[in-house]
Amino acid sequence: MRLAIIGAGWSGLAAAVEAVAAGHQVTVFESGRTLGGRARALPVTLPDGQPALLDNGQHILIGAYTEALRLMRLVGVDPESAMLRMPLRMEFPDGRGLRLPDWPAPLDALAGIARARGWSVADKWSLLRCAIGWQLHGFTCPPDTTVSALCGGLTPRVMAELVDPLCVSALNMAPAQAGGQVFLRVLRDSMFGARGGSHLLLPRADLGTLFPQSAGQWAVARGAEIRTGERVQACTAVSGLWMVQGDLYDKLVIATPAPDAGRLVRTVVPSLPAEVQQSALDWARTSLALEHTAITTVYAWGEGVALPSPMLALRSGPDPGGHHPAQFVFDRGQLGGPAGLLAFVISASTGDRETAQRLTLQQASAQLGLKLEPVQTVVEKRATFACTPGLHRPGMQIAPGLRACGDYVEGPYPATLEGAVRAGVAAIR
Repeated sequence: MRLAIIGAGWSGLAAAVEAVAAGHQVTVFESGRTLGGRARALPVTLPDGQPALLDNGQHILIGAYTEALRLMRLVGVDPESAMLRMPLRMEFPDGRGLRLPDWPAPLDALAGIARARGWSVADKWSLLRCAIGWQLHGFTCPPDTTVSALCGGLTPRVMAELVDPLCVSALNMAPAQAGGQVFLRVLRDSMFGARGGSHLLLPRADLGTLFPQSAGQWAVARGAEIRTGERVQACTAVSGLWMVQGDLYDKLVIATPAPDAGRLVRTVVPSLPAEVQQSALDWARTSLALEHTAITTVYAWGEGVALPSPMLALRSGPDPGGHHPAQFVFDRGQLGGPAGLLAFVISASTGDRETAQRLTLQQASAQLGLKLEPVQTVVEKRATFACTPGLHRPGMQIAPGLRACGDYVEGPYPATLEGAVRAGVAAIR
């Protein structure tokens, strides 16, 4: 078949690779000049004058991301060399927090809880009791349950030092607003799934190198066409085929962010058969109705600066010395980047770029004892959809021969790279 894919983010490229592997003729349309969508590389110059490649946001993967890892290997990327693998850590600069050993699941989680530094017996028991309850209920809960309600039996310390940072990093929302069922799925597949599922995979290369560039090259080498810098404004259904940029295709996959997908589907609706126009219009409305949350990444540099670990959790929220916005910090120097470069991540961020940068530098001084210079602050305003309780997400099928893929389509995961990749593969299959 001749297949058109609109959007060359991780989901669109996953769809392209899957379609090419199945023997189809693929054309990918991408409005930007680079591949990767919301997970892409950015060139910058550090304060000491040396060039560096950053990402538009500091991303991590976990061992449970089996589909993303499979596709990386397929296009020639070795995950073990491209990423640093280490057992799950939620450790703070003072050494407190959770650190799992490299054991089979769920023994690694149980041992990590038992050994958690700074936690009382009551703290550890509350988490064990809740974890056993989640397992007994098959990691399911009523759809309207928030993460806060799901974790009502946990002590304040466990909430602050484990659930809060884990929830904002996975769902990009505070526990009081985040959906409990999606959170349970993340816990099941990571901390209580196969061995290594909870491992953190920290990219040693920029995100463009990690998958998008290799996926694009792999697909093009096998006959695909990738047209960058070409924004698709409208599509038309023509006698069971799809008109895109003047050419006809047998099937069409829309792999753009949800708002763009909704607007694009609206352009298609008048040309669809009458019996599917309403369902396609409903799909567009559902997609456009999704709310989004932002992620801010503050890159800062200090000569000779190094953290005790490639990744540390930070205490975020109000503080006697001022508001501390970042939940995590990554030492890019330990991940193949320039020495002294740190990436501070503010999930569920609000406010302006300048304020976030100023408060984060103050936080670095207060919690890490570091005086840093700002390099670049990236605000991804629509980084993730708001994963609220009982959220209605649009399905994959829009009309016969027309499908959508992206991290926002109906599925078990929140807005993650794995969710995006799985949706792309599923759309083709």
